[in-house]
Amino acid sequence: MNNPNNRVLLTFIKNPELGKVKTRLAQTVGNERALRIYKSLMEHTRKISEAVSAQRLLFYSEWINNADSWSPEHFEKFLQPEGDLGNRMITAFSKGFEKGSSVVIIGSDCPGLSSELINQAFEHLEKKDFVIGPALDGGYYLIGMRAFEPDVFSNINWSTDTVKSETLAIIKDLDKSVAELPPLSDIDYEADWLKYGWEVN
Repeated sequence: MNNPNNRVLLTFIKNPELGKVKTRLAQTVGNERALRIYKSLMEHTRKISEAVSAQRLLFYSEWINNADSWSPEHFEKFLQPEGDLGNRMITAFSKGFEKGSSVVIIGSDCPGLSSELINQAFEHLEKKDFVIGPALDGGYYLIGMRAFEPDVFSNINWSTDTVKSETLAIIKDLDKSVAELPPLSDIDYEADWLKYGWEVN
């Protein structure tokens, strides 16, 4: 079994600014409620991340906030680089593999994600080359690997319903093995949020 210290958990978050987060959700609930919802999703993500035994690297979208609830005691903080999502994840995984041999990345908008599922992802990587957590919209809420393979983030049509299928096709072309976690829903629209029944002030 892998030493948990060799496990690295990467998390991408957006700096919570009014009018700049969950913009599709905001079209029906308004910017202020969308911001409150995103903050609650961030807190959920922080709590489940802290419950995972791994080195934790946190990547901010705009600037590094050392005074927020993501304590530097638990998270090493970085700024996401310029470029599309693929380029940003390549950079993050590169940093992750400088610190460990089993690296998983998550976002901050999946209320169904749990520390148990993240631990399962790391366990899968003891036997498989890749692990992926499919999102119901055709993307994924989690991806992990046990060797740095930047090709899985290249030439992907991001923010479409083909992200997962394109990624799995690349993994197949690389002749690598992959495990899948249960499918979950990201929060992009009001209907996604309502089905979880969370309350936000």
